[in-house]
Amino acid sequence: MPRKAKELSALSVSKLKEDGRFAVGGVDGLHLRVVGESRAWVLRIAVGSRIGRDSQVTPHRRDIGLGSFPEVSLAEARDRARELRRQVRDGFDPVLKRQTAKAESLVAVAKAKSFKDCAEAYIEANRAGWKNCKHAQQWTNTLTTYVYPKFGSFPVASVDTGMVLEVLQQPVGAAGQPLWLNKTETASRLRGRIESILDWAAFREYRQGDNPARWKGHLEHELPARNKVQRVVHHAALPYSEMSLFMADLRLREGVSARALEFAILTAARSGEVRGAKWSEFDMSNRVWTIPGERMKAGKEHRVPLADPVVALLKALPREEGVDDVFVAPKGGQLSDMALTSVLRRMGRTGLTQHGFRSTFRDWAGETTSYPREVCEHALAHRLADGVEAAYQRGDLLAKRAGLMSEWAKYCVPPLMIPSQ
Repeated sequence: MPRKAKELSALSVSKLKEDGRFAVGGVDGLHLRVVGESRAWVLRIAVGSRIGRDSQVTPHRRDIGLGSFPEVSLAEARDRARELRRQVRDGFDPVLKRQTAKAESLVAVAKAKSFKDCAEAYIEANRAGWKNCKHAQQWTNTLTTYVYPKFGSFPVASVDTGMVLEVLQQPVGAAGQPLWLNKTETASRLRGRIESILDWAAFREYRQGDNPARWKGHLEHELPARNKVQRVVHHAALPYSEMSLFMADLRLREGVSARALEFAILTAARSGEVRGAKWSEFDMSNRVWTIPGERMKAGKEHRVPLADPVVALLKALPREEGVDDVFVAPKGGQLSDMALTSVLRRMGRTGLTQHGFRSTFRDWAGETTSYPREVCEHALAHRLADGVEAAYQRGDLLAKRAGLMSEWAKYCVPPLMIPSQ
C-alpha cells in the first residue's frame, strides 16, 4: 500500500513558501500547490480508467482544484476533498459534473440574452467601423419601429423563421399593406440587419442552427424578390432646358444656403459633400476642389475641377478667421441636411430635390455633349459598372472633366450672369 502523507497542521501549511507541490495529509491525494505568491489546494484522484497505447487499463488520474489558500482553510480543503472522494466512490465524475454545470450555466446565460440585447451589442461593436455617424441611428430606429415590438424581448435563441416573417409582413400604412410590399427598400435593409444580428449571436454562442433571416435558399421561397415589387422612385429632376431660368431665379436668393445649392449644381456634387466642404480642400491656384475619401460615398478621394462661375462664387463668400467651413450656418457650424431643400421650397419648387440636379447634369451631358460616358460618370463620382473597364481606367480624367464642367457652368450660367472677377 502507498505510504500515507503526514498530516500537517494549519500552522505548518502556512509556512510552506517554496515552489512545489506538498501533500498535507488528512485526506489521500490532497496537496497544496505553491507557485510564486500563488498557493492553491489540489486533489489528485483516480476517476474511472483509460486504455494506454499498450492496451493496458490504468486509473485515470485527475487534478481537481479546491480553491486558493488561505481563502480556503486547511479544514475546508479536507472537507471538500472528502466529499469529492465520496462522489467518486459512488460512481460520479466530479470533473464532468463541474463541466456540465458550467455548460448549463452558459446555456442559461444565452437563453437570458434577448434579441434586443444582442442588437444593441452588435450596433455598439460595429459603430466605429461605420463611415456615416447616422448609420447606427438608422439601425436603432428601424429595429425599434418594426422588430422590438414583435420579438425584441424574446430570447435570441428562440427567434425563428415565423418571427422574422411576422416582422417583414406586418401591415403598414393606411391600406395595411405588408411592409415587404409597401416599403420594400426599408424591409430589405431590415431583413439584412436581423440576419447580421443573428449571425453575431451565433458567433457569440447565444444561439445555434441556421439563420432564419437569410435570403438565399430560405426567405426567397416566401417573399417576392425586391426588384420585382419595388417601384423605383427617382429624385425629382429639372429638365436641363430650364436650367438657365432656374439659375437666374436662384441667384436672386440671398443667404448661404442658396449659394451652397448653386455651388452643388455647378459642381454636380452631393449635398453632404457640399455642406461639409472645407477651405483647406480647395486649391484656388489650380482651380481644384479635393474631397477626402472619408467624405465620399465610395470612400475614395475625388477631385472636382472648378469652372469660372464656381471660382467667382467662392471668392464672393464671406470668410471668418479660424473657420474652415465654406458654407457656415447662421448659428455657426455646417448647414443642416435640410438647408438646400428649404431653398427649393422657398422658390416654390417643392417637386424638386437637390440630388435631382445631378440627374439633370447627367441628362445634359449625355444628350448634348460628345464627352465619353466614363468622363460623365467620373464627374458624378460614380463607380464604373463594368469591372474590367474600371480596372483599366485608373486615372480620374481631370483634364477632360475640367472641360465638361466648364461647358456645364456656361450652360447654366450664361456669360452675362457671371459677375466680373
